[in-house]
Amino acid sequence: MKLGIVGLPNVGKSTLFNAITQAGAESANYPFCTIEPNVGVVTVPDYRLDDLTKMYTPEKTTPAIIEFVDIAGLVKGASKGEGLGNKFLSHIREVDAIVHVVRCFEDENIVHVDGSIGPMRDIETINLELIFADLDIINKRIDKAKKLMKSGDKKYQVEIELLQKICAALEDGKSARTIDFTADEEEMIKDYALLTLKPVIYAANVSDEDFANGIENNAMVEELKTFAASEKAQVLTISAKIEEEIAELDAEEKLAFLSELGLEKSGLDRLIQASYTLLGLISYLTAGPQEVRAWTIKRNTKAPQAAGKIHTDFERGFIRAEVVSFDDLMAYGSYNVAKEKGLVRSEGKEYVVQDGDVILFRFNV
Repeated sequence: MKLGIVGLPNVGKSTLFNAITQAGAESANYPFCTIEPNVGVVTVPDYRLDDLTKMYTPEKTTPAIIEFVDIAGLVKGASKGEGLGNKFLSHIREVDAIVHVVRCFEDENIVHVDGSIGPMRDIETINLELIFADLDIINKRIDKAKKLMKSGDKKYQVEIELLQKICAALEDGKSARTIDFTADEEEMIKDYALLTLKPVIYAANVSDEDFANGIENNAMVEELKTFAASEKAQVLTISAKIEEEIAELDAEEKLAFLSELGLEKSGLDRLIQASYTLLGLISYLTAGPQEVRAWTIKRNTKAPQAAGKIHTDFERGFIRAEVVSFDDLMAYGSYNVAKEKGLVRSEGKEYVVQDGDVILFRFNV
């Protein structure tokens, strides 16, 4: 999974990126300090891996990972090449979801590219650039479909109607993700690679004081939540400054610090959880003396396709999946005991893999 961190200059993008990846991207008080996208890889926290590692004492344990891409600040006119323009838009195209960092704090020492703090204005600035970029794609496809329609193939008329539906929403200033598509339309739009169709998490970056004291009185965050709901997006309230402090602590100090703040999870852990929910992802597990590993798949994935995540041969030669739930395995202390109790199931090609399934695939190529 690849998440792109975007936002206007000086909203806390690189500070957040540094904190969650500890990759040390340059963070400075001026626009475009991030010119090439910085990439950091973080592991997905999963207590189940820890428990399975204790049970199997494998040679290695491999968690699932998420790739974060820190994309430089967009400005008005980016879709027309302003600032560092289309280069940034191309980087956004490559990610699975967008983490849009929105500044919801006042600080006279940190300049704002527009001279004042305005979260909704900031969001509109970036969303409009993405909309303009999508409009360019849609209009070109409409022209192409109209030419192809002369062949008499009715499928192009259907495509034109869909494209015009999207065009109308974009021209109204709405993102493509706000449109209700049919299943057939969803299949058709996969090839369009629309920026405004990408799932979005708005990261409301508040001051450390606001975050520590609770953000109930931050009107900017409340306004953002209302907007996000209308856009089928999520909101995650974070303090990039606090996340930066957490990143420097060891595991024990981190737990104590989070406890002081009344939190169970860091911003990174909450961001990962929100990303999994947003993208409809789950993890299944494999365990043995050689390796304990988490595998990320889309929810509702069937067993052969889940096996294909490990190796294409597993999917091609799939025979069956031997499945036990993580909770059942832990409850009885070993795979063999769980099997004796009838809790290890033999599942076929139609089995839909569940989050937390511990699976042994049988295949023959």
